[in-house]
Amino acid sequence: MNQVSEFVEYLKEVFEQFGSVQARRMFGGYGIYHDGIMFGLVADDTLYLKADEVTAAHFVSRSLDQFEYDKGSKVVKMSYYLAPDEIFDDPEEAALWGRRALEAASRAKPKVRKKGKR
Repeated sequence: MNQVSEFVEYLKEVFEQFGSVQARRMFGGYGIYHDGIMFGLVADDTLYLKADEVTAAHFVSRSLDQFEYDKGSKVVKMSYYLAPDEIFDDPEEAALWGRRALEAASRAKPKVRKKGKR
């Protein structure tokens, strides 16, 4: 059964002004996508948004935690941060944060190497 959580369904409303979003199951949670690019992830019904060196300061300045998980004996931090609460009440804020996360995800996409070059 491929049932999506109510929280993940709700994100489609949250990001309505930003644009269409899709969810795909991954590692016990969900990847949140726009135009085929993963810009968010959901773990335990908590939304995290993609960040990079350009956008991380927006999250850090607001003391929003970085997503982390235990991998054996060490903690691994990923480049996703807790989404700010106001995006759930303000469609314009949701669109702004969604665009930032999508831009960070777009910058992080691996560069395709041309054949024959190493």
